[in-house]
Amino acid sequence: MSGTLNKVMLIGHLGDEVKMHYFDDKNCVGRFPLATNETYTNKTTNERVTNTEWHNIVVRNKAAEICEKYLTKGDKVYIEGRIKTRKWTDDKGMERYSTEIQCTDFTFLSNKNDQQQGQSSIAQQSSEPQQLSPNTVNTDDEDDLPF
Repeated sequence: MSGTLNKVMLIGHLGDEVKMHYFDDKNCVGRFPLATNETYTNKTTNERVTNTEWHNIVVRNKAAEICEKYLTKGDKVYIEGRIKTRKWTDDKGMERYSTEIQCTDFTFLSNKNDQQQGQSSIAQQSSEPQQLSPNTVNTDDEDDLPF
């Protein structure tokens, strides 16, 4: 194969809200950290170990605006893109490097409706359960037996 490939596919959780930066020419950039986890069992101690890797995600223009509108901290998202290393100079004049994932495609994996239903069902569960009086008869199950 004579060509090269720079492709990244990640599934992870947002570590923070999408931070937007707008430019004069109506372009914008959104940035957010994405956490991916690797879990394994240490064979010597039989202890479960989880390693978290943080990725700096960069989204541009309309895609950035969509991410800002719909993504919040903790949401699960699929990111496709390419690795890009930037060189920059900090306030002290030191050259720094930053490795980022330039996002080309994404899919939201957190279902907002499920989250809201989950929160409302938790609230319902925390309230006192309704008790039936001894005289109450549940007729829904009566004569519904298949035999």
